[in-house]
Amino acid sequence: MKSIQFKYAGEALILAIGLFLAGLAIKQGIVQFKEMDRTVTAKGLSEKTVKANKVTWPLKFKELGNDPAELYETIERDTRTIVEFLKKNGISDAEITQAPPQLVDQQANLSYSSETVRYRYKANCVVTVVSENVDLVRSLVSKQAELMREGVTIVGNEYDEHSAVTYEFTGLNDIKPEMIAVATKNARNTAQRFAEDSDSKLGKIRTADQGQFSIENRDQNTPWIKNVRVVTTVVYYLKD
Repeated sequence: MKSIQFKYAGEALILAIGLFLAGLAIKQGIVQFKEMDRTVTAKGLSEKTVKANKVTWPLKFKELGNDPAELYETIERDTRTIVEFLKKNGISDAEITQAPPQLVDQQANLSYSSETVRYRYKANCVVTVVSENVDLVRSLVSKQAELMREGVTIVGNEYDEHSAVTYEFTGLNDIKPEMIAVATKNARNTAQRFAEDSDSKLGKIRTADQGQFSIENRDQNTPWIKNVRVVTTVVYYLKD
């Protein structure tokens, strides 16, 4: 009888020890989990000023007339004058695009009115330069008044985005790695200062978000100078 009681007592002791160890393991696991759940989120900024490497320059002009045939001859003459001006100043044929003229019958627009117009037809024309030689095109934009001596008037409207010179930076992939590295380093420095202030140590990275790159004009007066910016978000573990 005593042997049986001893046997049960031994099994109960083993079970108790097992439950104690299991509880200890669970507790330890909870403690570790809570420690691992301690994190700090830091943002790192990286900015770089770059020069545009692509420019689009639309040279728009208009012609008026009453005879479509004569009007097209005038358009061809003006287009030829513009192209000769561009090529003489270093723009290649591959960088020049000529769009078909858009002819408007102004008299048709007055079909419900008694008003008359001096010229029945108006032609909107454009010769576009797309080049990677930004400095050259910029110098020619300031010289376009020379076309007036040849009888061609370039028209433009500051509120018309299709008549404005636009500058682009297309080398983002070349500077991405360096900028991401700088942004990540700045984020780590921020997180490190936080860890030191909270009497903690910075652990491994939990998650990292590269962020979106933005390319904007540095200011409205120098649209060929671009400001590239990225903000990286990094979450670090904290440990005692």
